[in-house]
Amino acid sequence: MSGTRKVIIVLFVLLMVTVFGCHNNKMRTILFVGSFTDKVPGRGINIYEFNNETGEAKFLYGVDSLINSSFLRLSPDGKILYSVIESQMAYNGKVAAYGVDSLKGQVSLLSMQDCGGRNPVHLEIDKSGQFLVNSNYTDPGISIFKINSNGTLNTRLQTINFQGSSIIDGRQESAHIHSSNFSPDGQFLFSQDLGSDKIHRMKVSISREEVMHITQLGHLDVKPGSGPRHFTFHPNGKYAYGISELSGKLTAYHYKDENLEYIEDHMAYSKTQSIYRSADIHISPDGRFLYASNRGPEEDTIVIYSINLMDGTLELLGHAPTYGSHPRNFAIDPSGKFLLVANQFSNNITIFRRDLITGNLKKLTHEIQIDNPSSLQMRSYTLIK
Repeated sequence: MSGTRKVIIVLFVLLMVTVFGCHNNKMRTILFVGSFTDKVPGRGINIYEFNNETGEAKFLYGVDSLINSSFLRLSPDGKILYSVIESQMAYNGKVAAYGVDSLKGQVSLLSMQDCGGRNPVHLEIDKSGQFLVNSNYTDPGISIFKINSNGTLNTRLQTINFQGSSIIDGRQESAHIHSSNFSPDGQFLFSQDLGSDKIHRMKVSISREEVMHITQLGHLDVKPGSGPRHFTFHPNGKYAYGISELSGKLTAYHYKDENLEYIEDHMAYSKTQSIYRSADIHISPDGRFLYASNRGPEEDTIVIYSINLMDGTLELLGHAPTYGSHPRNFAIDPSGKFLLVANQFSNNITIFRRDLITGNLKKLTHEIQIDNPSSLQMRSYTLIK
């Protein structure tokens, strides 16, 4: 056999391996939905296959007999789904770990731990996937868990409680921790305190035995009556943005020298109201646009801002109605082409196509009907057959 012919055969074989390999390695985008269950056992987690071409969702699996599984968080590798359990109850809530079977589109319970307080509302995982931080609202504090190699949770490594108050009667008589976020380098933790208008700043230390310890360093005062709720760092690590529930405002920060430096405030609402209920905040995968949700009482919208990548400032682009009531949380799909909104009180998830150039949202005709949706997580998986 000639050398030329051998080369042709080898190239043909490589081509066939590439073609069939790509054909067999399909991608599947999965949507995980956490819901309130009216404080009684019910279907608290629902799983859908999401078509990232059409924006349609197909139901795959549900987890029954859960109480108020109202916030979800996927592990960095997507193999484990963590959920708060029994939020808004008169007793301590829990944090559950579920193994994700992306091929079947199902989850299975791995472990469950007491979260160390009442009303767990938020979960955060460090980039290494080794530690989970839970934020408790009613018993204001955070609890830190070590994640085992199989995704299960050990008992709490540490619990930190906070005290404080602010100016709004009925909402700010005491501290309320609503979320916590690791800094881009993982060396600091910032907790949003809705009740005392503070952002708590903490140092993260990892021992030689791979145990995390949190040390309080102080706090950043937010304008009285703001009620800081959710927070996100920009993908470039230079900026950060917070949404305040009680003032309905977005705040932009420089993240510099391990601290947050105020840049500017913007209203998230398009209308002046007597009560504000802003909720969630996310940045598009390309870092160019910021979105936040407003939950009535007169306006249920997603506000859209463009981000100036040179200085972190924001420019208002508009407001999109959510076509539902009380948009608690929302998610941008991994491709960045869609934005999904969980309208808790109207029992629907609205699906928007997102313009990658302008950042604008266009509602699609199809939506998901589901009771009390509260939290959304999305991930694309490679399915090797």
